[in-house]
Amino acid sequence: MKTIIILADGAADEPIEMLGNKTPLEFAHTPYLEKLATLGVTGQLKTVPDGFHPGSEVANLSVLGYDLEKVYEGRGVLEAASIGVDLKPGEMAMRCNLVYVKDDILVNHSSGHISTEEADELIRFLDEKLGSEQVKFHTGVSYRHLFVVKNGDKRLDCTPPHDVPLHPFRPLLVKPLAEEARETAELLNDLILRSQEILKDHPINLKRIAEGKDPANSIWPWSPGYRPAMRTLMDMYGLKNGAVISAVDLIQGIGKYAGLTNIPVEGATGLYDTNYEGKAYAALEALRTNDLVYLHIEASDEAGHEGDVDLKVKTIENLDRRAVRIIFEELATWDESVAIAVLPDHPTPCAIRTHTNTPVPFLIYKPGETPDKVTRYDEQSVIDGKYGLLERDQFIRELLS
Repeated sequence: MKTIIILADGAADEPIEMLGNKTPLEFAHTPYLEKLATLGVTGQLKTVPDGFHPGSEVANLSVLGYDLEKVYEGRGVLEAASIGVDLKPGEMAMRCNLVYVKDDILVNHSSGHISTEEADELIRFLDEKLGSEQVKFHTGVSYRHLFVVKNGDKRLDCTPPHDVPLHPFRPLLVKPLAEEARETAELLNDLILRSQEILKDHPINLKRIAEGKDPANSIWPWSPGYRPAMRTLMDMYGLKNGAVISAVDLIQGIGKYAGLTNIPVEGATGLYDTNYEGKAYAALEALRTNDLVYLHIEASDEAGHEGDVDLKVKTIENLDRRAVRIIFEELATWDESVAIAVLPDHPTPCAIRTHTNTPVPFLIYKPGETPDKVTRYDEQSVIDGKYGLLERDQFIRELLS
């Protein structure tokens, strides 16, 4: 049986007063998720192991069954893989956001979702002015970029910028966790402050300000690590092949190390204006020739980070109508059975605008298998599901069994 995992990034949440104390998943009109829940079996998955920060890199690796204690090397190394940067021994990679700072306040983590074209010019400018034999900047997508340091020490306390919107940035600068890492921390903090000086009057930022947009006036490096040692999903689970569909560098990087073929989709943005239909049809096409397809849709996570409740509800309804519906209805016409799983990687509650480590709801539908009694897909309903609470590789092994 072939398998598709529909990863609704950050879709889980907490009860919200303006929604009648329902979560966005409970409040949204989702007839196809309800149909899958009625036909399938449900439960909760602990995607953030104890001791780990609830980042998307941790949660998505966990969904796929990886042992975080053995493979986790941060976010930067995964994004390096996605953009074709082959890390050498002794090189440390970090995610490097372009952020907006005003009056010493870190206003937002995305510089108003700056375009890749604008960001590329800024990253090349930064590399020209601040790059050296030791440090190198690489362009990623939108506000998400890569920073590589030769002989950097990863024992650093770095704050993910999406965790601290509207906080003063200076107390959040990089701190060494070992005396040997102090030089690396000082290098990074110096680059952050120097970037603010050279970016503030860059033509791209002056133009964005004139247009009423947030400028990208600072770098923010975080999540350091070295090249990870990861087995492929084919080796771990006996699959012949697999594919990943995502607009996010991080997920593409995980896919590369996991042995999945990356399938680009025109109009896939990683935001709430993404091409849901294009991603759904690409996933269906990929299923014709692959055992496993990992379809990642980021929109709800971004709405959660913005604290926009109405937008988050809309992204969930778009997921249901413009992706899940297409996949479910098309697969119903196939002679070959396909297992469908739906789950978030982590919650991104609108109230706090960042990730939490609360277990996420999941559903698994395998044609012909006996369903449980759950008829809705949301955080509360699945508590009564057949699977109860799963963790580590229990979810993926159950799905692929």
